[in-house]
Amino acid sequence: MGETVFLKLGGSLITDKRRVETPRLAVIQRVAKEIASALEANPELRLVLGHGSGSFGHFSAERHKIYQGNPRDWRGYAETAAAAQRLNRLVTDTLLEAGVPVVSLQPSASARCHDGALVEFAVDPVVTLLEHGLVPLVYGDVALDDVKGCTILSTEQILVFLARQLRPQRIIVAGEVAGVYSGDPQRDSIVRLLPEINSRNYGEVAAMFAAVGGAAAGVDVTGGMASKVRDFFALVQEQPTLTVHIVTGRRGHLLERMLADPELKEGTVLRY
Repeated sequence: MGETVFLKLGGSLITDKRRVETPRLAVIQRVAKEIASALEANPELRLVLGHGSGSFGHFSAERHKIYQGNPRDWRGYAETAAAAQRLNRLVTDTLLEAGVPVVSLQPSASARCHDGALVEFAVDPVVTLLEHGLVPLVYGDVALDDVKGCTILSTEQILVFLARQLRPQRIIVAGEVAGVYSGDPQRDSIVRLLPEINSRNYGEVAAMFAAVGGAAAGVDVTGGMASKVRDFFALVQEQPTLTVHIVTGRRGHLLERMLADPELKEGTVLRY
């Protein structure tokens, strides 16, 4: 059995998060070709893909305050779901055109949350698709919540949930920036890249996020980089053999190289 890898394409990478429903088509096409090349080079690779909703789902969720739960008008829930699906259809079609045997799985069709936490998700379809050599694709979506009525379900939440069942060897998170920084590289003039976050320095990193704020540039209703680091570091504490790599997807062929080489040193790595 080949290596199991999760790859998340961030909303900041595949869309312009500052402009409503604005996909970066050239980036999506390039990344799709890189994924196809990596799978062709290593047919044994078991790959699970996820992507953020970027300027599609996030703007709608913010407009209707879906992340707060208990909406006055549930039409906003439907509109946010539809926005997320529009981007997912575009990503799915582009991957298929590039030769990636991807199958989109709508998260809200099976997800159930409790006060914002994902507690139920259909894992069996993911497992079956992998067994048949296909590539499951999930994405940031809305979800029903037994406390809040509804909530926003981030791609990170889904991948963390799946990782507890499938135990991948690596998770690669590809965004617009090159990794985790000591500040916001899009706003701050003096920042430094953190090459590694581990059990020895995680407390310092968490305090840094608390001091500078962890939200990403643009509209983000899922917590930005701070929540990504928190959720994924909790996962590597549970699974000490797992590594999580936070890298840029803006550099050509980097994702292809990351999928091919587990030892490639790029961006920020989270390990126990």
